[in-house]
Amino acid sequence: MDVCAYLDRIGFTEDPRIDLPTLRILHQRHLRTIPYENLDIQLGRFVPTDPDLAFRKLVTDRRGGWCYEMNGLFGAALTALGFDVTLVHASIEQGAASVQLSHLALVVDIGQPYLLDVGFGDGLLGPIPIREGIHRQGERQFGLEALGQGVWRFINHPSSRVRSFTFSVAPADPQIIANDSARLQKAANSPYVQNLVCQRHTAHGVSVLLGRVLCSLRSETPEVTFLQSAEAFTRALETEFGIVLPAASGLWATVCERHEVLFPASQATLIR
Repeated sequence: MDVCAYLDRIGFTEDPRIDLPTLRILHQRHLRTIPYENLDIQLGRFVPTDPDLAFRKLVTDRRGGWCYEMNGLFGAALTALGFDVTLVHASIEQGAASVQLSHLALVVDIGQPYLLDVGFGDGLLGPIPIREGIHRQGERQFGLEALGQGVWRFINHPSSRVRSFTFSVAPADPQIIANDSARLQKAANSPYVQNLVCQRHTAHGVSVLLGRVLCSLRSETPEVTFLQSAEAFTRALETEFGIVLPAASGLWATVCERHEVLFPASQATLIR
């Protein structure tokens, strides 16, 4: 892995050290530079879990990715820098979800184990120590609960769409990760198949694209834009998320159809 190219991609110019301040900066820069997105899944393109392929897509092609790509790449970069990294399997808790939602996160040990996650969309802003209790990052509050036998529950901040996941600190089985990734890309009831999502953190908040609704959360009052055309859609991908992908315009008809399911008439005033 060309770790220098990765550091250049996220704008990291400092001297990398094996310590918590460096870990925090790397986590933040990744979140603010590389967007979470599932455009390839929406386009019917299979997304492997190979970190070398994630590097080509997220670094060389300057795209974004979902958890298996984001945390896979981040974990490979941290390992190349000399950090002690463990990829861990997680299960997203979604109540009555019709499909089991799996996730990939990272545990980094720098004398104490920390949970890192650049692939959860609206989640952690930086590493948190793996110990029970409340962990605050800026205005956000997260929680960790020990469930026994090396299993923990991560509790996301109260205003998040996805509230929690459980994870084991044991190393993830690469075959299980590959199988889960493939399953979630193919299942008709998988939210990654059903819904187009892009998200990127900024210094002042977060930008989220859910179908044709673009939301900029930079203050207590979100700025919401209802995209009216395929041109506006692809322009938003480029200006808000740095994604140049002409093929995405072909998704517009599907995005419009799905919009009626995501935002029923009772919610129309929220997005128009």
